[in-house]
Amino acid sequence: MIATKDGAPPASRRIRSSRTGFTLLELLLVVGLLGTLAAISIPTYFRALERARVTRAIGDIKNISLTISVRMVQTGTYPDSLADAGFADLLDPWGHSYQYLKLFGTKNRGGARKDKNLVPLNDDFDLYSMGKDGASAGPLTAKASRDDVVRANSGGFIGLAADY
Repeated sequence: MIATKDGAPPASRRIRSSRTGFTLLELLLVVGLLGTLAAISIPTYFRALERARVTRAIGDIKNISLTISVRMVQTGTYPDSLADAGFADLLDPWGHSYQYLKLFGTKNRGGARKDKNLVPLNDDFDLYSMGKDGASAGPLTAKASRDDVVRANSGGFIGLAADY
């Protein structure tokens, strides 16, 4: 074996004393931290996504409502359907059709949306999204209606049925 002047083996034969990898404990710590961050951030992300969908539905309902009101002023009558108002293909953020019911000038108000006292929400027309579950019932207090985005007070309120 060839030795250097001080008697030590050459550099190519020395064992490196410095670490180059991570220990199992360090890896477990990093994985645990990433798991904790994911457990906090993923539900927060989905809540924010749902709030964005509700906000978009509110904006769509405001736009449709305004268009229907302008048509009423121009023609003196409300459209019979959303297709007549030009919104036949518009879907809510959950992929369902918006629901519309003309109330003004009709005798049958049985299909109108109702509040907790079973009083109709609107005098002119009902307009709403069936929300995330795609199901709805007449009174807002029904479980299927809690996630609906509704127009109430003849346009004075547009928002989640649970907030009305």
